[in-house]
Amino acid sequence: MDVGLLEDLVSKALASGADGAEAAFAERQSLSVSVRLGSLEEVEREESRDLGLRVFMGRRQAAVSGSDLSSEGRAKLLDRVLAMARLAPEDPYAGLASAERLGKGTDRDLDLFDPGEPDAQALEARARAAEDAALAVAGVTNTNGGSASWSASSWGLVTSGGFRGVQKATSSSLSAQAIAGEGSAMEQGAEGRSARWTEDLPSAESIGSEAARRAVASLGARKVASTTAAVIFENRLAGQLLGPLIGAISGPAVARGVSFLKDRLGKPVFGRDLTVRDDPHRVRGLGSAPFDDEGVATRPMDIIAEGVLTTWLLNSSSARQLGLQTTGHASRGLAGPPGVGHSNLTMLPGSMDQNELMRSADTGVLVTSMFGPSLNGNTGDWSVGCSGVWFEGGEAAYPVTEITIAGNLLDIYQRLVPGSDLEIRGSVNAPSLLVDDLTIAGR
Repeated sequence: MDVGLLEDLVSKALASGADGAEAAFAERQSLSVSVRLGSLEEVEREESRDLGLRVFMGRRQAAVSGSDLSSEGRAKLLDRVLAMARLAPEDPYAGLASAERLGKGTDRDLDLFDPGEPDAQALEARARAAEDAALAVAGVTNTNGGSASWSASSWGLVTSGGFRGVQKATSSSLSAQAIAGEGSAMEQGAEGRSARWTEDLPSAESIGSEAARRAVASLGARKVASTTAAVIFENRLAGQLLGPLIGAISGPAVARGVSFLKDRLGKPVFGRDLTVRDDPHRVRGLGSAPFDDEGVATRPMDIIAEGVLTTWLLNSSSARQLGLQTTGHASRGLAGPPGVGHSNLTMLPGSMDQNELMRSADTGVLVTSMFGPSLNGNTGDWSVGCSGVWFEGGEAAYPVTEITIAGNLLDIYQRLVPGSDLEIRGSVNAPSLLVDDLTIAGR
């Protein structure tokens, strides 16, 4: 899409009575292929082009979006958003980002766009190879298939405050799901990866083999009696413990007083040996961006530095409400005002590998699957369903299933021990994490 079209839309909004305006577009095309037991199951292709417009009239704001990009469609979009803004309630914190915080839009190349577009046959071959690798592992009796996908997107933003920027990115994904065992003793295992560039994906064979290994390793899973024991969250899912952290330090939650960390800024939240970094400038990162969704320049920061919470994650609105400056974490779709999001969130590793964590804990559970988390955002009380491997004497003993782990995140965060096995898999990453003496509910 021509950015000049966005500039024209912003100009017309100002000429029609708006005090400020921002126009954004999003274009996306995607292709996905899935196979099962050697047969092609689905080929899906999508293309979309959408336009969004947000306007300000005093402290009133409104936002709309649409897919009709014709001159008539844009005129209707403009009329609708202006009418909505006139009727909207006043918001004392509404407004564009401050001009001095804006990025240049194209001043940093993060290598997010892979120009090699695969066809359906290439994706089918990858999906088949992943499933074939899973089926080749002894103990695998069935699969839920293999899938491969590719997408390309572009996002553009123009504001009356002086920002003009476009970002293009691609994503490639590959996954497989294996089934081991028979009848009521069947177990599933899955593995999947995504990357900006196809060449950065693991091989299809390794994806399928890992899915199969996980399925076979779960055979004979037992229920355990309720107890209190050490818990290790393996690295491929340990990042899920950071999700509640991001929600708790988001500016809107803090401003509303609905965060269990609302009074912890500048205070220890984790142990002293823990640092959590948010890096929007990681080359080829799945969460990378040179500017946020208000056009504010992004920058790397340690949101947890040696255990201490250093910042809230702020967009312009929540920053004004808290008397602070935006941190460049605005995140939005096209149809509403910005919220808050992270970029590439990483907990830095410790010194012990996963086996050493098990030996140091002696007895407990290594969690390999998590589902159905529950969180009280005001208190930090947290629980999650899990399955994994019980270990005794520092060695794996047998697989376990249908357990629930519970605790308070204020306490859990203080006692986390990071492993050394950090692996960058997505936009949220952590090494294996040990917590001693958590409540485990079983049979």
